[in-house]
Amino acid sequence: MNPGAAQRKLTRVAVGVLERDDGFVLLADRPAGKPYAGYWEFPGGKIEPGEPVSAALQRELHEELGVEVGPSCPWVTFEFDYPHAYVQLHFRRIRHWRGEPHAREGQRLQFVDPSHDPPQPLLPAAVPALRWLRLPATALVVSAGGPVPALAAGIDDSPSAEAALGLVILDADWRNENHAAVVEAWRTAVSGTGLLLASGAGAQAASGVDGVVFESLETLERGATTTAYWRAAWVESADEAQQAAHLRCDFVLAKTALAQASTLDSAAALPVFHRDAGAPSAIARADRYAGSLWIDRRAAPA
Repeated sequence: MNPGAAQRKLTRVAVGVLERDDGFVLLADRPAGKPYAGYWEFPGGKIEPGEPVSAALQRELHEELGVEVGPSCPWVTFEFDYPHAYVQLHFRRIRHWRGEPHAREGQRLQFVDPSHDPPQPLLPAAVPALRWLRLPATALVVSAGGPVPALAAGIDDSPSAEAALGLVILDADWRNENHAAVVEAWRTAVSGTGLLLASGAGAQAASGVDGVVFESLETLERGATTTAYWRAAWVESADEAQQAAHLRCDFVLAKTALAQASTLDSAAALPVFHRDAGAPSAIARADRYAGSLWIDRRAAPA
């Protein structure tokens, strides 16, 4: 945020992420006559005073796209300082709607694959949202000493466990031990499209991984750096989740029950993964939550 942003009028905006079953999401370009005309963005619009975000989104998407949306799930909420407006963007994910989206305001529409290059130019606030949509819905947290073949073959019959192989977090002490063979084995397990992140003491020094999950925000505050593409952190409260966003993390994992409860009630400024307490998960069923989960499969200490 720019230093003078807090002195400007804040405009609250509801933003809809319409997701098809194949993972493609809807983008629209801004019509002529509006700021950033021709730039691609997620559809939505201003929230009226006293209006719930979900109601504003239903109204705006009907006006813009002619669709009737079903339940929407809070995802992320962050502020962005544009030259023409200082906005607070409330992103909600929508997987069910009635009607075929069609332009009612002269805009172009396009369903895009978040893992591929989006149409250009892209509205700046849409850039991080598209990046976050590349994250799998579930993450598997494992120990470096765990049985890689058994886990890779499917620890159990739950679909969430299989899906979690798209994002594996390898928990280890990276300071003095060489885990190159373990990293290589898990790199094979997650395949070419999966993500492998390092967590634990000294994780920022891990090599061969796609990202780092920092054990504490204090490590980041001390100026810890990493060349890895993805940055994440374990958090213990909603406040820590907001702090992680300021420290340029891409996502966080709720470490405790307190963190889980506090971050469920309000969307953070970046995606939050909550622990899957069982199958089927009450969190995964909740209409008010977008459903990012982490599954703990770390080996118990000997």
